Amino acid sequence: MSNLKWMWCVVRKELLDIARDRRTLFMALLLGPLMYPLLMLGMNFMAEKRMKTEQDRALEVPVIGAEHAPNLVAHLATLGIQAVDAPADLDAAIAGQDIDVAIEIPASFAEDWHAGRPATVEIISDSTRRNAETPTRRVRTAIAAYGQQVGALRLLARGIDPSVVQPVAVGTRDTASEEAKRGILLAILLPYLLILSSFIGGSYLILDATAGERERQSLEPLLATPASRGAIVSGKIAAACIIGMASLLLTLLAFKISAQMGTSASRMLDVSFVAIGKMLLVLLPMLFVGTSLLTFLAATAKSMKEAQSHIVWLMLLPMVPSFVLMINPIKTELWQFAVPFLAQNQLLLKIIRAEPIAPEVWGVYLGASLALAAALWLLAVWRYGQEKLAVAG
Repeated sequence: MSNLKWMWCVVRKELLDIARDRRTLFMALLLGPLMYPLLMLGMNFMAEKRMKTEQDRALEVPVIGAEHAPNLVAHLATLGIQAVDAPADLDAAIAGQDIDVAIEIPASFAEDWHAGRPATVEIISDSTRRNAETPTRRVRTAIAAYGQQVGALRLLARGIDPSVVQPVAVGTRDTASEEAKRGILLAILLPYLLILSSFIGGSYLILDATAGERERQSLEPLLATPASRGAIVSGKIAAACIIGMASLLLTLLAFKISAQMGTSASRMLDVSFVAIGKMLLVLLPMLFVGTSLLTFLAATAKSMKEAQSHIVWLMLLPMVPSFVLMINPIKTELWQFAVPFLAQNQLLLKIIRAEPIAPEVWGVYLGASLALAAALWLLAVWRYGQEKLAVAG
């Protein structure tokens, strides 16, 4: 019997084994695709609801020294920003998240105002709190608009055109496409979720087919067959990739459905079959890489628990590019598409932003990722070639 036939025998054997364990099969195939739309829809709903609520609701802002600038306080009230009495310990109230933002108007405000000097208004907030960003921005924008309005009136009262003090008018022309603007909503979370789904998509089967069989002492009879170690390893990896590919297809389908069923922001995302196909082409090599790597790691583990412990640090690897790009944004260059995880992250971002991907980029990425998968496959075959593999730890 040829190695190819032996390999398919191992594939059928592993798929039949996991099919008998319905709970494991459900976890491998359906858990991610079911959780993903719930996560995406929930995040979109909460983000849009919070944004709309923060922009529209009446905002109560503690004001210290409101009597020094009654016109400013009245102007803020017309914009839905109501002045209230400040607590005795304002800093403690902000630190305890009882207050998002506050205003302090010094006693010198009126004197500076009537003298035509810049009158100081201090905005008090905690810049490290994300929930205080929108209220603080509302207050800052309202006060700045009031200052510009009064400044223009002062110039008109002196017979001066306000445009004289604005010798340069700064305009903005955003070259980002509508797809790129919409895609930024998921630019951080989506690549990580998809890369993680592909990278460890075959982990359920491969852990059981390697470390699990060693513990059950059912691996030694398989190794005693005339099948070569390469055919056995290839069969196990192929079976795990089939399960991982099915889970990945269901995850991408769930992404498409959840985007179409979601709120206005998610409905605008590009979920065409062309985009889904490109994502699949990006993620498939990562599935081969992850499955081959996990096959080697599980073969070196002395027990099933030890093999499962590798999942913890493997799940952190796809997060590395997101953290690096967040701390140190870099321009996209060709060499990046040969770096694992960074390449997938960059390609998925391009697809989300509906940017064209050059043929040389595809060539570098597919060549590097498939070469890495082949190297890890050879490493797993080498590990299976060691006689002590069949001895449980």
